[in-house]
Amino acid sequence: MSIQIRRAVKDDCKRLLELVKELALYEKAPLEVTVTLEHFEESGFGKNPVWWAFVAASPNPSKGGEQEIPGFALYYIRYSTWKGQRMYLEDILVTEAARGKGIGKLLMDRLIEEAKEKNFSGIVWQVLEWNEPAINFYKKYNASFDGEWVNCSIIV
Repeated sequence: MSIQIRRAVKDDCKRLLELVKELALYEKAPLEVTVTLEHFEESGFGKNPVWWAFVAASPNPSKGGEQEIPGFALYYIRYSTWKGQRMYLEDILVTEAARGKGIGKLLMDRLIEEAKEKNFSGIVWQVLEWNEPAINFYKKYNASFDGEWVNCSIIV
């Protein structure tokens, strides 16, 4: 499988949203994805984008070389009054069929490169405490896990 990591483009949004729904299913929350394709596209490729993404793409010879996207990583900028601008990794996903082929590493390495290029002070994200495969993946990057903070949210 020949994989290229590239910046997501608007035409990728439909596939990205499919992958987001796959992730939500894996995380046992399939009904929690309520964003529309139109809102998703506008948020990433409108006048004021709030997210950016990289996709893992590979040509599919059986579809005339059309690219398949078996994985992606989506981030936005978070501001810390203590640390300054930081990359917030919202989602990183490699489809089950494509796992174990180094795609997650390619995506994560590209995110680290992006964070350095943009002079972010670090990368932060969340992982579910039961998601052992993801936790083990992040440990390979010497990630620190903070059990001190409690997640909070409100619906408006």
